[in-house]
Amino acid sequence: MSGVGRKIDSQVTDMHALPPLPYDYNALEPVIDEQTMRIHHGKHHQTYVDNLNKALESSPDLQGIPVEQLLKDLNKRVPESVRTGVRNHGGGVWNHTFFWSILKKDSPGPSGELLAAIDRDLGGIDMFKAEFKKAALGRFGSGWAWLVVDKAGKLSIISTPNQDCPLTDGLHPLLVIDVWEHAYYLKYQNRRADFTDAFFSIINWEKVAEYYKAAIKAA
Repeated sequence: MSGVGRKIDSQVTDMHALPPLPYDYNALEPVIDEQTMRIHHGKHHQTYVDNLNKALESSPDLQGIPVEQLLKDLNKRVPESVRTGVRNHGGGVWNHTFFWSILKKDSPGPSGELLAAIDRDLGGIDMFKAEFKKAALGRFGSGWAWLVVDKAGKLSIISTPNQDCPLTDGLHPLLVIDVWEHAYYLKYQNRRADFTDAFFSIINWEKVAEYYKAAIKAA
């Protein structure tokens, strides 16, 4: 899925920068309100970018490497002295950028090869939603729930804590929900289940299908 990473990190040079949202801040209303989007993107995401750049100050040889590659090679290429910073802040940068990319109102549901894979590996779209919601609600504290595909082309649902990213484990992310409280608290307060239910109505299934095709091609 290297092509996905290049798209996500297209603005990265030696210093990482906050990528713009691919839509207006109010584009996901009423599911995600404009104020939440502005704070989430402009404050939280920006902070991860800033802290990643700080973490890499002592490792100039890593500064021009795309975030995706840093996360893929985290345990091989990134020195232990900065590994935690790259995992936390680099993960925060990449996870959020990926999250923005799979959100869209009024997207048609999955079809074609992606739907066939969901039927084959997850028992159909209804079972996918039930298991995905279970992963989102079962993540204790802050983190993410993901739909991923492995190197054999099989779909699965996982969750990760904090800003950990499936790329580090050799998995290809296709879809994600952010279940840190800052992602939903202004509108949903403590009702993570309601946020997760609403999330299913703003999945950009065309983008998920694009990521699936790229992952299968790279496998």
